[in-house]
Order: sequence, then structure tokens, then C-alpha cells
Amino acid sequence: MILQKEMEEVFSMLRLKCLFFVIIFSINLYSIDVIITNSKINYKEIISVKKLSSANVLSVKKYCIPATISDFEQDKYFAKHYIRKGSIICLKDIEKYRKNSILFNFGSIQIERNGKLIFENDEYIKIKRNDGKIEKIYKDGRLR
Repeated sequence: MILQKEMEEVFSMLRLKCLFFVIIFSINLYSIDVIITNSKINYKEIISVKKLSSANVLSVKKYCIPATISDFEQDKYFAKHYIRKGSIICLKDIEKYRKNSILFNFGSIQIERNGKLIFENDEYIKIKRNDGKIEKIYKDGRLR
């Protein structure tokens, strides 16, 4: 009779432990794989795979679609805004990197600048640089 009570206690403890392990492992089943940053990422900085790591979280904000590591291995991306260390990287936070450069051919002089062409006439060319500043280059080679 005493042996039977001890066996019942042992089985009840085993059931609790099994239930505990099932709960712990089922939490990982409902987790989401996301990419987090290992260090801060500045505005318009190209994001390298070295600055990223993988993590599992239970939920993300409803407007966040998490980026995957394969996205960063296939293409280059840059940050649309400053991203803190340990933040989840969403697709709205990044943009594909495209090299925007303009090649000016002034006869014997060739100048390549990063940016978009805004205005051109016989005297000068205006370009908008990637940081938002407007630069005026005269066709005789002088700046402003």
C-alpha cells in the first residue's frame, strides 16, 4: 500500500515534468525566425551579413515583415533609417542598393559623381547627391 502511494507520486511528478517539457518545446514551434543586428547601422549604410545574426521570437509587430538572411546574401541592401543594436530588421527598414552615378564627359576631362542629374544646360550641370545636397558643376571643369 505504501509502495503504491509512492509509485503514484512518482508518476504524477513524471507527468508534470513531461507536461513542462512539452510546453517548453511547443513554444519553439510557434517562434518566428528573424534577423537582428549585432551593431548599430547608420542611415544609408550598406548592411553586411557580418552585422546580422539569426534569432527566434514569439511575435513581431503586425506591420513588420521580417527580412531573411538569404536576402542579404543575394543582393546588397542599405538602411532607410538608423537601426539600433539588437533590433529586428523588417523589409520596410531596408532598400536594395543601386549605384546612382553620372559620368560627365567634358572633352578631355571625365568626371564620375554619385547622384541623380537634375538640370543641364550649356554652362553647367546640377546633380543631387545621395546625401540630398545639390552640386553645380560648370562645363569648363570648375565647381561653383
